Amino acid sequence: MFNDEFGEERILTSTKSSYDLEENVLRPKTMEEYVGQDKVKENLTVYMTAAKARGEALDHVLLYGPPGLGKTTLAHIIANTMDAQIKLTSGPAIERQGDLAAILSNLNEGDVLFIDEIHRLNHTVEETLYSAMEDFALDIIVGKGPMARNIRLPLKRFTLIGATTRAGMLSSPLRDRFGIMCRLDMYTPAELQRIVSRSARTLGISVEEDGSYEIARRSRGTPRIANRLLKRVRDFSAFSGDATVTRDSARKALSRMEIDELGLDETDRNLLRALIEKFNGGPAGLDTLAATINEDVNTIEDVYEPYLMQLGFIARTPRGRVCLKDGYEHMGVSMPENVRKQFSMFD
Repeated sequence: MFNDEFGEERILTSTKSSYDLEENVLRPKTMEEYVGQDKVKENLTVYMTAAKARGEALDHVLLYGPPGLGKTTLAHIIANTMDAQIKLTSGPAIERQGDLAAILSNLNEGDVLFIDEIHRLNHTVEETLYSAMEDFALDIIVGKGPMARNIRLPLKRFTLIGATTRAGMLSSPLRDRFGIMCRLDMYTPAELQRIVSRSARTLGISVEEDGSYEIARRSRGTPRIANRLLKRVRDFSAFSGDATVTRDSARKALSRMEIDELGLDETDRNLLRALIEKFNGGPAGLDTLAATINEDVNTIEDVYEPYLMQLGFIARTPRGRVCLKDGYEHMGVSMPENVRKQFSMFD
């Protein structure tokens, strides 16, 4: 915690601070412990090994992909591997240029600055970041009008790690300043089972192999969801007096949480139901869908749609969202013949 030039306290989190204890315990600390994303891990290991051999800070890194895949965890691993301190913040939290200047001026040589939701940076703040990333200097305008003058403050070399679920919303000047770009993909059930088993050992939860797989295959390809479901299944098992999470106890717990065989929850089904019953399969605009099911537009676009599209249940078209044949079948509804002909191009 420190005071910036406006006398305001700004809070940054480092690896030395204690945030949510349970989540911190579950985070892998090394590349060897980190499950999945093999190509990303291999490439990052090469880049970090080369940077350490040269005695330099790692080039700036952009991590992008759906939420919950481990971007923050990967940033911590990069910092640990580079023997650097990591400072955490987010795009919406940096409201003014002075906020960014205060953060950057407090970084030490080789430090890692992690900015989550970097696509939500204020435009003027983003422009200030350009020179910091490229020249490791801050350009500050002092004064106004004819008396205004530019002061360039040197910064210590640091590594910026940006995380975003919407790489397409980053401006080209910002995106081009990242020397390393890594896309994180959805996990397979086998990879998620390894994560569930590791988390269970860490938390002292007894889980049978079938039980861990049952949780993994309903986790929508996302480690964050897998860990959340594991903890909730643990609660149901403890409440029922079961010492071990079995396939049967996991199925019962997930059923009580209204999570079906494919990992869809009530919001997923509401979205499919709205497309089928209220819009005759679509197309329906995103704003219209969000209002219909009383859900936030960004939540639908970032959290629910990617998985439904991966399953082949819906498709995005220039006119809006449409429900495909597999979506109808999952909801137990026969696809009308006229709709089948209309949307056959998407199957």
